Amino acid sequence: MKSTNYLTTKYLLFFLLLFPLQFASAQVQGTVKDAAGEVIAGANLFWLGTTNGATSDAEGHFKIVKPKNAHQLVVSFIGFDNDTIRVKKANETLDITLREGIQLTEVNVVSRRLGTMKLRNSVMNEDVISAAELCRAACCNLGESFVTNPSVDVSYSDAATGAKQIKLLGLSGTYVQMLTENIPNFRGAASPYGLGYVPGPWMQSIQVSKGSSSVKNGYESITGQINVEFKKPQLPEADWVSANLFASTTNRYEANADATVKLGQRWSTTLLAHYENETKMHDANDDGFADIPRVEQYNLWNRWAYMGDNYVFQAGIKALSEKREGGQDVHGGESVHDPYRIKVNTDRYEFFTKNAYIFNKEKNTNLAFMLQAALHNQDAVYGRKLYDVDQINVYGTLLFETEFTPQHSLSTGLSFNYDGYDQRYRLTNDANLGRTKQFTKESVFGGHAQYTYNLNSKLMLMAGIRGDYSSQYDFFVTPRAHAKYMPNEYINLRLSAGKGYRTNHVLAENNYLLASSRKVVIAPNLKQEEAWNYGASLSTYIPLFGKTLNINAEYYYTDFQNQMVVDMDSNPHEIAFTNLDGRSYSHVFQVEATYPFITGMTLTAAYRMTDAKSTYNGELLEKPLTSKYKGLVTASYQTPLGLWQFDATLQLNGGGRMPKSYELADGTPAWEARYGAFEQVSAQITRYFRRWSIYIGGENLTNFKQKNPIIDAANPWGDNFDSTMIWGPVHGAKGYIGIRFNLAR
Repeated sequence: MKSTNYLTTKYLLFFLLLFPLQFASAQVQGTVKDAAGEVIAGANLFWLGTTNGATSDAEGHFKIVKPKNAHQLVVSFIGFDNDTIRVKKANETLDITLREGIQLTEVNVVSRRLGTMKLRNSVMNEDVISAAELCRAACCNLGESFVTNPSVDVSYSDAATGAKQIKLLGLSGTYVQMLTENIPNFRGAASPYGLGYVPGPWMQSIQVSKGSSSVKNGYESITGQINVEFKKPQLPEADWVSANLFASTTNRYEANADATVKLGQRWSTTLLAHYENETKMHDANDDGFADIPRVEQYNLWNRWAYMGDNYVFQAGIKALSEKREGGQDVHGGESVHDPYRIKVNTDRYEFFTKNAYIFNKEKNTNLAFMLQAALHNQDAVYGRKLYDVDQINVYGTLLFETEFTPQHSLSTGLSFNYDGYDQRYRLTNDANLGRTKQFTKESVFGGHAQYTYNLNSKLMLMAGIRGDYSSQYDFFVTPRAHAKYMPNEYINLRLSAGKGYRTNHVLAENNYLLASSRKVVIAPNLKQEEAWNYGASLSTYIPLFGKTLNINAEYYYTDFQNQMVVDMDSNPHEIAFTNLDGRSYSHVFQVEATYPFITGMTLTAAYRMTDAKSTYNGELLEKPLTSKYKGLVTASYQTPLGLWQFDATLQLNGGGRMPKSYELADGTPAWEARYGAFEQVSAQITRYFRRWSIYIGGENLTNFKQKNPIIDAANPWGDNFDSTMIWGPVHGAKGYIGIRFNLAR
């Protein structure tokens, strides 16, 4: 072990010494905003007469090196007038405000900013989904926030419990690291239903990073990271009060409210509240089994912030209570004897704190400590199968970051993560059997170093390495590297390569699969999952007819060395969790284009191909229930006065392979070997007023439904009952209406 640590340290120091430090250069920094005070992400800045440029980040901040003889800084963004600012002093801080498009005496022509923006100044392939983009659909929670996004898919994991999962780069959501304000969250028992724990109106933005991400947040990101930024009380533009009311034709009702109080120049606090109630179970195909469960949730969060000159503090406490009910209810108007019931009751409590001391603002030298603790209590009943779990997660990290010069920066840190699972379960419907008790835990100590080289935003190199010691899997090393090359302001080329690891918590992460008659088989000594991810992307910004055409093309390859395979093929009456014995990989190619055809309108078209395969019982097969392709066209138009907004999205979902079937008594298979392609359309109309807006819309307007989402639904106690064969929507067309209100500060 000592020799391994010595070699790792030696190679890291050698790597860092490959990039000698340069002398400090004059650097101008600041923020780009619009006339309403909202930050502008992705604004372009360059010195007139030079090729030195930069781009504002997700918070509107920018940094740009100032050449000796350059004094005019040009700032531009789509839909806004260009601005040229004379800068005389070195190391100056600017607060830049851009004016929107065209302003007439009587009529204001409203320009549109892209709702989903690719961060040009990031060395990683990152997209920012803004609050404006989230308002283009119902977006009741995180799981419903990707309707207009071509990269992220959200689908039901089974048709009985309402559990949903994200798919990114052709793989399930367990390979995506979920973050809330850059802290890992929703691990283990929270993952099956965690997408419903984040109310849409609470979110300020979502960052989606594809491929191997930064090592700062740990080793678990294999296909990417999804980070949620919430409303923050310390922001100057934070509303005094805002609210959202929602109702749908499926008898779902929601109420959201938040209030922010500024307690002086330094202190501020926000209280956020959420209530939702899917008031009844729904059986869209009249098979006697609910395909939309009844869900009632209470969610409350109080957060505080102190913003000092050099010391910054944030803390918050959150409480959630959710009751989920599904199963067999009424068929043909008659009550069912001994009905099959599903009940999942969850209580979750979270606490977080962030502390940062800034030593040097110009060089962004700071020391930060972040801590989060979560207690997740879940009691679940699936027929007569039982799964109760009390999970404790504690995560802490100490980070030090600095910029030696505008070209060279370094991030180092230490981290600790603890997961404890106290489980009581019965995996069969035999009520005479008692519960099995099991307690598992894992403690992981780790450290990282990450170096970034930035040559005037034209060439960026970032390489990081971390070492972690797990109480279960001993010591392992995670290397990751990224490169971005921007030969001019129209082209960005990115490359990435890196490794990721993941610890499996089989029942905690997959207990929704108990809502099936399949026998659960868990192989002993499951290995830690391990995979390499390689990616390349090209972003172009082409001036065309006075506007900008954005085109993005990307390719990612994920290759597993170790994987926990969820095998539903070897035995149709069994679900087996086994170690990979063979190959498992995913190839994903995607291209998308965005163009504002007319003032106030944006149109995005995208196409994605997926080739994901794994070895099942010695046979390399397509991953089941994974579509081969996806097409998406989404359009948004806002009228010149900004009073009306129209949004529509068309999704084309390709077919895929079903798990191998058993035969019925007549010799026919219980289900087809493959499923076909299908389309879905969603649309929304919004009317804006001074302090409030009303929106009305519909989902799945093509009314496409998977005909039999539950196999043998009439006999849930039998051997053929299966609710996991889900590849399409389980409910038809749905309408909704909502009201948003905000009282600005």
